[in-house]
Amino acid sequence: LFLHPRPLPCSWTFPLDPISVTNKINKMKLLSLAACVATAAAFVPQQAGPQTTALNAEAGRREFFGKAAGAAAAAFAAAAPANAVIDYENLAYLGGSSTVDINNANVRVYLKMPGMYPGAAGKIVSNGPYKSVSDVYNIPGLTSAEKDVIKKYESRFVALKPSADYVIDRINNGLYR
Repeated sequence: LFLHPRPLPCSWTFPLDPISVTNKINKMKLLSLAACVATAAAFVPQQAGPQTTALNAEAGRREFFGKAAGAAAAAFAAAAPANAVIDYENLAYLGGSSTVDINNANVRVYLKMPGMYPGAAGKIVSNGPYKSVSDVYNIPGLTSAEKDVIKKYESRFVALKPSADYVIDRINNGLYR
């Protein structure tokens, strides 16, 4: 046994508080007990349910589908109505007719008009909205050839009030070949 030749000074000793030691021991015991219970619970076999027969399974299926149909009906009945605009009154002018709305129509609509796409059509959709069809001629950078093509189809253009739902898709509507 080795003993240090000099004893430690009194300030280096650490007195132990008996109450704090007891509390720590009790917490450790509780933690150990909880770990043992959790481990034991993992190995306890599950309780077996009632024996299933073909008749019980059929009744279970009926009950399940009945509850599922009831829940679906309740969810459908409780659904709030959509407040979306179902029909856009100027839908025909977006490319479904011979007349084209220059404020809301997509650039691809101009494919039906030879000479318009991509040059003049791209400039029209990029520089809108327009108050009237004649405002199209004020587009900066419009060449005389593009003005002639626009003049050729001017009778097929209309300048309606811009709709946010369609203005956002004038240049790229996300349709690709």
